Amino acid sequence: MAAGVVVLVFAVPDAAWADTEDIIRVLDNLRLWVVGIAATVVAVMLTIAGLRYLLSSEPGETEKAKSALRGAAIGFAIVLLAIPLVEILKGILTYE
Repeated sequence: MAAGVVVLVFAVPDAAWADTEDIIRVLDNLRLWVVGIAATVVAVMLTIAGLRYLLSSEPGETEKAKSALRGAAIGFAIVLLAIPLVEILKGILTYE
């Protein structure tokens, strides 16, 4: 079976090895999906934490809501930093 794989790899080299443009395209698509999903999750977290803060009547619940808001803000910062981090990674991988 391994011999068949080796024959296929050498018989069809274009399909066997990824090109730099393919890696860039995959990274761009991955970045778009991850940032989109993460931004949606952060928006939901901010909404829920904000509602918890507005509706909390006990000091303990208020602190939990503040902690949730802080966590959502950190998540938002990570989402914002994801785009430049992927660009840096793309620059490292495509360095010529």
